Amino acid sequence: MSENAGKPLSELAKLIEYMGKMLVDLPDQVFVNEIVGENTTVIEIKVAKEDLGKIIGKQGRTARAIRTVLNGASTKLRKRTVLEIVE
Repeated sequence: MSENAGKPLSELAKLIEYMGKMLVDLPDQVFVNEIVGENTTVIEIKVAKEDLGKIIGKQGRTARAIRTVLNGASTKLRKRTVLEIVE
């Protein structure tokens, strides 16, 4: 899972990591991986199985809100960024 091994996380990935850690009961189980492509960056977040519902939220509302913040921040930086929630 670590295609970003050895490389520091970008500001956007750090933002996602921070939000994820604030939402879950087991913040030490939050892992963020960043895959930088030619046109798009994919940020993957993995949490403990029992915290998955907290990241997704009712009807996906929390995940949608995280993606909205990510899109706003990435637009400001003129980048295209996608959030993947890894089970």
